[in-house]
Amino acid sequence: MSAVTEIAMADGPRRRLRWRPAHPVVTGFAVLTGALCLLPLVFVVYIAATSGWQAIADLVLRPKVGALLFNTFALLGLVLPLSVALGLGLAWLIERTDLPFARLWSWLVVAPLALPAFVHSYAWSAFMPRFHGLGAAVLVSILAYLPFVYLPIAAQLRRLDPALEEMAQSMGKPPHLVFLQVVLPQLRLATMGGALLIGLHLLAEYGLFVLTRFDTFATVIVDQFQSAYSGPSANLLGGVLVLLCLLLLGLETGLRGEERYARVGGGAARGRMVQALGKWRWIVLLVPVGLAALSLGVPILTLGRWLWAGGAEIWQFEFILPALSQTAVLALGGALLTTLAAIPMAWLTVRAPSKVQRWLEGSHTYVGALPGVIIALALVTITVQVALPLYQTVATLLFAYVLMFMPRALVGLRISIAQAPVELERAAASLGRKPLAAVWHTTIRLAAPGAATSAALVALGITTELTATLMLAPNGTRTLAMRFWSYTSELDFASAAPYAVLMILFSCPLVILLQLQADRPERG
Repeated sequence: MSAVTEIAMADGPRRRLRWRPAHPVVTGFAVLTGALCLLPLVFVVYIAATSGWQAIADLVLRPKVGALLFNTFALLGLVLPLSVALGLGLAWLIERTDLPFARLWSWLVVAPLALPAFVHSYAWSAFMPRFHGLGAAVLVSILAYLPFVYLPIAAQLRRLDPALEEMAQSMGKPPHLVFLQVVLPQLRLATMGGALLIGLHLLAEYGLFVLTRFDTFATVIVDQFQSAYSGPSANLLGGVLVLLCLLLLGLETGLRGEERYARVGGGAARGRMVQALGKWRWIVLLVPVGLAALSLGVPILTLGRWLWAGGAEIWQFEFILPALSQTAVLALGGALLTTLAAIPMAWLTVRAPSKVQRWLEGSHTYVGALPGVIIALALVTITVQVALPLYQTVATLLFAYVLMFMPRALVGLRISIAQAPVELERAAASLGRKPLAAVWHTTIRLAAPGAATSAALVALGITTELTATLMLAPNGTRTLAMRFWSYTSELDFASAAPYAVLMILFSCPLVILLQLQADRPERG
């Protein structure tokens, strides 16, 4: 059942091509990492199986859980449609109209990604202390996560072949019907993918909703863990949260449909179809201006106000420098381990595709849909019951980072390995290199820049990660996110401001990278 790959082999006086199973060491490592990635899912199933139906009914079928379900569905039902509508409208205005300063607004719409979601919430809580509840949670969620749906839609609009739209216009269809019947269906995959990302973030987010005083499953699970240290209620609520994630994944798959909109080749180089806004040009400009004011203006104003009010006293470098160094060590260590762990699976995906490989790849990528609180709960339970010396150690925390950010590393590595010619591996093997050495000296070296980019994405994710770090960090660990959260929990917003600024500075390269990636033209 192992995957196969074609390699060049010497056979006596002549050379010939022969099929051989993919290198067992590479496959073995991929199987091992895939099995480790399944631990959170196994944990959820184990908790449900060992708790019994009566215990599940007593802990789950409660008014509190009903209230959490209502909050969750209300949040998803409001944030997702509003984000899709706003993201689609902004993408169309920026990419398909003569909106003034379009490129500037494109960058400013994406810029809020540089602020972690809990920093957005911190800014609004400090700006309007009485602004909380469902309304606050919806507004801050849209401001924090809108780029996730805007980016793929804008990128897809930029790459659409205008021939279909021109054909529809030549048949007499008005512009609004051309958009609804020709353009919008081609944006379905991008829209569903962006909405799924926002939905998964809403299910997993902790800090944003604590500061807006809005209870969700993630906030209650973390609170119960901190008070009862992984009690059965927190574990079973974690199972409910996993079911909600699976429901969201299934819903996205169903709405996405099976239609495909593709073309062969890159098409001729042609300018974008730009629609004149006419007298509405400057009025419509208020939309991106207002969004920038809410998503960037309020955080910048709030941070500036607290930095000014705190003065030099809040820059307590005896705390800032250790937090900075601990964050850097964990981010670099987690990024290195995650990238190395993803290499075998990425290589098999590109070089030895098969049905088994697809199942194996699925075991690596599904963890990206799980909230960090679920992964943390699983590792807490496993270490306490099976490997107590590993409880609250750096090793366990780094392992959690590997599980959480494995999908990020896989995406970049797959692309980089696919761009490295397989013929170089075969040539190295034909010259006497052992299979692993041939891969290492050819493909891995050529894929190094892409691997570095993947590692950077993982490191930036670890820098702003909060929930799992709070639950798994060893005693004495205080990252930038943990210091920030400690001060905001005490309503000491001035002391928290320097840590927010440093996290934003760390996140800026990620935003630039994502925007440049989205701006890349489609290859023919």
